[in-house]
Amino acid sequence: MKVTINIDCTPEEARTFLGLPDVQPMQTALMQQLQDQMSANMKAMDPETMMKTWLPVGLQGIEQFQKMMWSQMSSAMGGAPTKDGKK
Repeated sequence: MKVTINIDCTPEEARTFLGLPDVQPMQTALMQQLQDQMSANMKAMDPETMMKTWLPVGLQGIEQFQKMMWSQMSSAMGGAPTKDGKK
């Protein structure tokens, strides 16, 4: 034999009846914190901010990197003497 009981109530009423805690305030606070953190991360994805983070010295950093690459390439090809004075 099967017995079916249909209960028409809201989720809040069911939680109260079953003695479960109301987690709505905690959930609201966590969602606000998540939204704030995501907004901060989106601001960090701004191209200008990323360039400032990656290249804090600006064009001087690019020039230094370029000089380093040229010296490494010329050393690898045997064109420039090493620190020992040998080719």
